[in-house]
Amino acid sequence: MRKLSTVMLLGVIVFLLCSCLNQSTDAEKGILTKGVVYPEGSAFDDFEARQKLVEENPVKDRFVKSVNTFSYDTMQVLFKNQTENFNYSPLSLYYALALAGTGADGETQEQMLDLMGVSSAKELSVQCGNLYRILYTDNEISKLKIANSLWLDDDAAIKDEFVSNAAEDFYASVFPVDFADGNAGTLMSKWISENTNGTIQPNLETKTDQILSIINTIYFCDEWTSRFDKDKTQDDLFHAVGNDVTVAFMNQTFGSSGFTKGENFTRSSLNLKGNGQMVFILPDEGVSVAQLISHSDSMETLFEDGESYSGEVVWKIPKFRFDTEMDVIDSLEALGITKAFDSDADFSNITDGMACISSIIQQTHIAIDENGVEASAFTQIDYYGAMLPKDRAEMILDRPFLYGITAPNGTLLFVGVCNDPSL
Repeated sequence: MRKLSTVMLLGVIVFLLCSCLNQSTDAEKGILTKGVVYPEGSAFDDFEARQKLVEENPVKDRFVKSVNTFSYDTMQVLFKNQTENFNYSPLSLYYALALAGTGADGETQEQMLDLMGVSSAKELSVQCGNLYRILYTDNEISKLKIANSLWLDDDAAIKDEFVSNAAEDFYASVFPVDFADGNAGTLMSKWISENTNGTIQPNLETKTDQILSIINTIYFCDEWTSRFDKDKTQDDLFHAVGNDVTVAFMNQTFGSSGFTKGENFTRSSLNLKGNGQMVFILPDEGVSVAQLISHSDSMETLFEDGESYSGEVVWKIPKFRFDTEMDVIDSLEALGITKAFDSDADFSNITDGMACISSIIQQTHIAIDENGVEASAFTQIDYYGAMLPKDRAEMILDRPFLYGITAPNGTLLFVGVCNDPSL
């Protein structure tokens, strides 16, 4: 793993809309804007500018709650029975589904809005736009960049209103392409690479019946408030699923810090300079991550509930890096989104032609060391133990654990399970 001086997180989601009947129509093309002007990032210490941004872009508390509920609900299904390392970007999936949801109608849209926790496509667009502007950060210390793009087939009649809304509230760049030409996938991959600082270079394949692709990327960069001393990093045993492995552990102790005790787990966080956090959830001795998830009422319980304490917190965290690849469709269907994948799906706010989603794949990468954590995500959607003392917590992460990374307002950016840091 290369030396890291910052924390970097990346999320990519590709949403491909295909004609379910292999039909193509002549498009009445309007003027397409290929680029957008992103919000200006305030200086790291310009608190007044940040406060003004929040006031000008009101995000309802219930909307942030809805985004995180979506994260917890999808995590509950995706993380079930996971025995391997697993990393997931719920915010990237949310933004791509939100943009697609604004183009749906009827029962198709109702199912999508229900899972995303909003009452209307208009509310979804406005709140996504405001949240976007609040989260978007680009200064000398911290970066949290969210980028969206629409890739429209030359022969598809995509409605101007959908495109305009995508540009206004989702800051989506628009590109006309010929999906029957293999070069379209190359152009999309290049855009992803440019918007993830060169860390993700996927090999995208397009289909002849494809009419639209929605791509979302997330790039996050921040520094630990208190970095780990490399001289204190030592090899030790990690009790992975099935066997013990020797890995390098980072060590740090805070004399006064907060932690939470819940049923069968301890939770604590490491702060980032941009006011975000990396949250770690350690199951009690003798409790597996799978048991912890299955015995909890919801993932929200693990990330938000429990009794709070303040005292000495001893950290022992393994350095790790791993990749994850998953198909998301089954999980979304289990959570109530079914019409979007049927041949009679209603995406009439995108096109008058027949269209549906045929597959959703997400790939991610995460790595952590003394200076920070580096993570990336790529999602392709084809559119055809023992009680601790109250005043002390030992976050000795020498057995499988859960983690999450949050923005300053508590929005979950990445979540995952580390079952074996040696892989």
